[in-house]
Amino acid sequence: MTSVTDPVLDVPGYRAGTWVLDPSHSEVQFSVRHMMISKVRGTFGMKSATLIAPENPLEAKVTASVDASSLDTGDSGRDQHLRSADFFDVEAFPTMEFVSTGVRVEKGEMLVDGDMTIRGTTKPVTLEFDFGGFGTDPWGNYKAGATATTVINREDFGLTWNAALETGGVLVGKDVTITLDLQGALQQD
Repeated sequence: MTSVTDPVLDVPGYRAGTWVLDPSHSEVQFSVRHMMISKVRGTFGMKSATLIAPENPLEAKVTASVDASSLDTGDSGRDQHLRSADFFDVEAFPTMEFVSTGVRVEKGEMLVDGDMTIRGTTKPVTLEFDFGGFGTDPWGNYKAGATATTVINREDFGLTWNAALETGGVLVGKDVTITLDLQGALQQD
């Protein structure tokens, strides 16, 4: 959170207002260790996201929702297992949520702190935020692009299913890298 003595962050092209997600140009990606030797990657579809952007970007507020049932790893059997009660339990918890609690700059990096809710469990996380830029599309919509990244321990969110391997170790790693590729549009009055 900023105080009256905090400087206003200068982001070229930034405009105050309400920004909403363009879901057809946004995606959540994740990767996690598999068998301790490789990574499995997958995606989720963004359901919604809103950025309330005041004059000072450091005072911005973000809310986002991800459709848990949209999970896709490219393997339908694995996807079905991940949607089950062993992992995301999408019938009981159809969405994953993020609500920002503050924006700050540290060592030249923009960080967005917030509360992430997965499978009904809410934990604080920090997203490393990188603006891709701003521009006007051919239909006159002012757009912004950004990438946000964080690493979570899946077990902190109740995703604890695993299997021991004969060679030692476990089938699924604890650390999950989450990358959000986002595009949003400034709402016109």
